Amino acid sequence: MSLLILFVSMTVFCLFGMPVAYAMGLSALVTMLYDGVPAMVNFQRMVAGMNIYALLAIPFFIYAGELMLHGGIAERVVRLASALIGRVRGGLGIVNVMACMLFGGISGSAVADASAIGSIMIPMMKRRGYDADYAVNVTSSAALTGILIPPSHNMIIYSLAAGGGVSVASLFMAGVVPGILMGLCLMVAAYWVAVRRGYPREAFPGWRALLVAAIAAVPGLLLGLIILGGVLSGVFTVTESAGIGVIYAAVVTGLVYRSLSWADFKTATYNAVRTTAMVMLVIGTGNAVGWILAFHQVPALTVQLMQGLSDNPYVILFAINVVLLLLGTAMDMAPLILICTPIFLPVVKALGMDPLQFGVILMINLGLGLLTPPVGPVLFVCCAIGRVTIEATVRTVGPFYLAMFVALMLVTYVPEFSLWLPRLLFGG
Repeated sequence: MSLLILFVSMTVFCLFGMPVAYAMGLSALVTMLYDGVPAMVNFQRMVAGMNIYALLAIPFFIYAGELMLHGGIAERVVRLASALIGRVRGGLGIVNVMACMLFGGISGSAVADASAIGSIMIPMMKRRGYDADYAVNVTSSAALTGILIPPSHNMIIYSLAAGGGVSVASLFMAGVVPGILMGLCLMVAAYWVAVRRGYPREAFPGWRALLVAAIAAVPGLLLGLIILGGVLSGVFTVTESAGIGVIYAAVVTGLVYRSLSWADFKTATYNAVRTTAMVMLVIGTGNAVGWILAFHQVPALTVQLMQGLSDNPYVILFAINVVLLLLGTAMDMAPLILICTPIFLPVVKALGMDPLQFGVILMINLGLGLLTPPVGPVLFVCCAIGRVTIEATVRTVGPFYLAMFVALMLVTYVPEFSLWLPRLLFGG
């Protein structure tokens, strides 16, 4: 009965338009009061969920991404990608995917990726004769690579939800190959659709222009290498690397590129503070919900339920993917990571799956929810930029969903896609 109260009250609060963080906190409070648990426990769990040193990396990564977003990095990344592969048939679609992958490795956010690259690529593609629905579908799908290619603050949230026993550095490395795999699948889909629709080629700008574009993009692209290189070499921790990332982003955009105005700086700071507050509140209230789930032994019950569903691990994994995909359409990513991880992680561990692999699977599944109404924030951002309706884009999104689903199935059933690089770098 307690779990029914928890999920029904959370659903009702969300349907009435209440922010997810408030809905989780209030539903946890109602459930605790029903169970006879003092209300103070709810607030203690919220504070305990936020009072973790490793979480300091999240506001720094968000801030660095905002500085890059408003500092002109995306424009230089697009120029480099266009010079590299724009001459392929329908090349701007493939350029879009590559630009999202490169910028995603800097911002670590799908929404920031969609906003930064989309604001440049979608109008450009429309001017060059590409249909608006194609431009939006390519951008919104490719933006999901920013969730996988490090640094990604969602990986930090997953590490927290997994009990802190999963290394953030290993998670970052686990996302690299799947992120590239998803990008390649999307490039194939973008090329196939472009050929069918007869989209044009872009003229090769010449080797000199390519060299100039590469030199201009290098300072911005170095951010991801500095963060990962420092962490992997042991020079600094993930949290310290995030702080260094902010300093580097400010220096590059403000002093090297000179493209970050004072107004842009204030906007980036305001957005980072607002986003951080939202994320931290979600983490706190999610921790309270997670405590209730553990109190009622939901993880153990879920393991028994899944094992009773089938004795075939492939069937169980497919069922988990379906559940995660459906949940991702109804709730934002951060709260779902906090709710789903303690429920499904014990199940996949019982099947012998490495937590690193499950983390990547979770990111892809819930990332697809960012493209799917009624939540779908990435899709909404791209549709607003492209001035096209949600209905028009959903009708033609099939090839891109198929490409991402292929990547999801490969990551689910071939562990080496997620585990090869972490094992190579960290052993085990």
